Amino acid sequence: MSSSDPKASTSSYTPPAAQAASAPPQRENMLINLGFNVVIPTLILTKLSGDAYLGTTWGVVIALLFPIVYGLRDFHQRGKINFFSGLGVFSVIMTGGISLLELDPQYLAYKEAGIPAIFGLATLISLKTPYPLVRTLLFNDTVIEIDKVHHALIEHDSVEAFDQRLIRASWIIAASFLVSSILNYLLATLIVTSQPGTVEYNAELGKMTALSFPVIAVPAMIMMMGAMFYLFRGITHMTGMPFEDIIRAHHHEADEQSNDKNKDNN
Repeated sequence: MSSSDPKASTSSYTPPAAQAASAPPQRENMLINLGFNVVIPTLILTKLSGDAYLGTTWGVVIALLFPIVYGLRDFHQRGKINFFSGLGVFSVIMTGGISLLELDPQYLAYKEAGIPAIFGLATLISLKTPYPLVRTLLFNDTVIEIDKVHHALIEHDSVEAFDQRLIRASWIIAASFLVSSILNYLLATLIVTSQPGTVEYNAELGKMTALSFPVIAVPAMIMMMGAMFYLFRGITHMTGMPFEDIIRAHHHEADEQSNDKNKDNN
């Protein structure tokens, strides 16, 4: 796919002037993320879903409210709908629907496998659009000095080569979602075997939620980091830019340190 194709190319990218001057958005707090999406729902489902506490129905409802609230909070802070956060909230709502309607637990396994599969397909399909998802995940102005990299690629006549690298990075990301899809299905099938509406089902759902991070998220994150390393290595090789000049956060930290020194000298 050549750089002349505006739908898959970085050559049609025009860096906004305001983007370079603006500070990166507030970073996500991983502890809060894990708390709302894993720890609290797991504790509610495994410890508070018995008849002596919340009961099976309210246990599911309250446990799933936490990731929904977190997703809405993410939307409020960013001021726009994030595709992945939106699909994550939809996934939680589906889990609640399957649980409250007391459907066969096999539907839960299908849902668990389907969501990351949709992510993977969307990543590949987006290559044919003006907004490839690889930019949202890896090549974005939150992480990378987009303006500087873009101009350096033009100067070194490497735009087309970098476009091809972005496409290969997208396939790596899609592969990570495929791995997540398979692991999700296996985890749900092996752990959640009881009928929804029972204390056993809630406990199994909580166990699956707790295991989803080490069993599924960690391998996917490793593959995602591999894709990021592959992309960064390509940037340094094609432009001659050192790693420190590519990372956006590094420059803001350096600017802040420089400003602090100037204040001290004054």
